[in-house]
Amino acid sequence: MSTADQGDQQNHDAGPGPSRAPLAIGLASFTSSFDRFAVSPLLVFLALDLGVSLAQSVAVAGVYFLAYGFTQPLWGMLSDRYGRLRVMRLALVGAGLAGAASAVAPGLGWLILLRGLTGALFGGIIPTAITFIGDTVPGRHRQSALADNMAATAVGTALATAVAGVVGSTLGWRVMFALPVLLAVACLLALRPLAEPERGTAQGLWRSLARTLSHGWMLAIIALAFVEGAVVLGLLTLLAPALQDQGLDAATAGLAVAAYGAATLVASRLVKPLARRWPAHRLIALGGLGMVAGYAAVALQVSIGTVVFAAAGLGWTWALMHTALQSWATVVLPQLRGTAVSLFAAALFAGSSVGALVAGPLADAGRWAALFGVTAAVAGLVAVLAYALRRAYHRRHP
Repeated sequence: MSTADQGDQQNHDAGPGPSRAPLAIGLASFTSSFDRFAVSPLLVFLALDLGVSLAQSVAVAGVYFLAYGFTQPLWGMLSDRYGRLRVMRLALVGAGLAGAASAVAPGLGWLILLRGLTGALFGGIIPTAITFIGDTVPGRHRQSALADNMAATAVGTALATAVAGVVGSTLGWRVMFALPVLLAVACLLALRPLAEPERGTAQGLWRSLARTLSHGWMLAIIALAFVEGAVVLGLLTLLAPALQDQGLDAATAGLAVAAYGAATLVASRLVKPLARRWPAHRLIALGGLGMVAGYAAVALQVSIGTVVFAAAGLGWTWALMHTALQSWATVVLPQLRGTAVSLFAAALFAGSSVGALVAGPLADAGRWAALFGVTAAVAGLVAVLAYALRRAYHRRHP
C-alpha cells in the first residue's frame, strides 16, 4: 500500500462519519438480490408456458448468473472512474429497462438474451453498494454497516424464493419479472438525495485492474473469496439434494435449507456488538466455526436435523466471516476500492460455480459422507488461513 493510500485509509477509518449506510443503498441491494433469486422458482412455469423443456429453460437462469457474476469487475472499474452513485443509477435504469423487456419477451431466445442483460446490469449493484459503504462509513463501524447490507440481501433472497412460486403459479412468470422493475424505480427515487462520496484521482480502467491484481494483500483476499465461495455457496446448493437422496420431498428439503437465510439475518444482528469488542480476525475465526461444524455434522449423518444445523452454520459463517473479509477488501486499496471489491465479488461467484462442479461427481454417486467430510476439512483450512492472514495484516496496519 502506498503512503497516500495508507493516509487515506487511516484518516477515513479514524475520522467522524455515519455508523450505517443510507436506507436507499440497502434497498438497492435488496432489489438486486430479489431479482437474482426470483429466477430459479419460475423455470418450470417458463418451460410450460413457452413450450420448451426444463433443460432449455434452465439456460435462462444460467446465462443470468454468469452475466451477474462476471461483469462485476467492469462495474467496479467504472465506479472508480465515474463515481459510485452514477454507476448505481446507470445500472438500475438499464436493469429496469431490460427487466421490463424480458417480462414481454416473445420466445425463449429473446428471454435468455434479455435476462442475461438484466443480470449483467443488476450485477453492478451490490459490489457498488459495498464500495459506497467503504467510502462513507468509518472503519470502526464498517463491518456493522456491511452486515446491515447483507441483511437486506438476505431478505431479498428469502422473499424472492417465497414470492416467485406463488406469483408464478397464480399471475404468471411475466408478472414476477416485472416486480423488480418497480423496485428499481423506487431505488432511483430513493437515491436522488444522496451525494457522491469523495474518491481518489481517477485512473484508466486497465491500469486500475493491473494495479489491483499486482497487490499482494488484495490477491490474498481474492483467493480467500474464491475458496469461501466454493465451500459456502457452492456446497450449500448440495444440501437439499443430499436430503432428497434420503427419500425426502423437494419442499421439505428446501425448507430445511432455508435455515441458511434465517441464520444469516439473526447472526447479522450480532455483528455490531461483536465488532466493537473483537478485531476482525477473531470474527473470522468465530464465523469459520459455523461452516466446519455444519459440514462435519452432515458428514456423519444426512438428516433433516443435521441439514438444518449445517445450513444455519453456513448462515452464521456468511454473516461473521464473510462480512469481515468484505470489510478487509474495502480498506486494502482505498483509491481503487470499487475495482478491489468487484474482483472480490467476482472471485466469490466463480468459486461457487467451481465448488459445485468439483463436488458434482461425489454427489451423483451419493457419497455424501466423503463429500461433506472433505468439505469440512477444507473449510477448517480456509478459516485458519483467513484468520492468520487477517491477523498479520492487522499487525502491519493497526
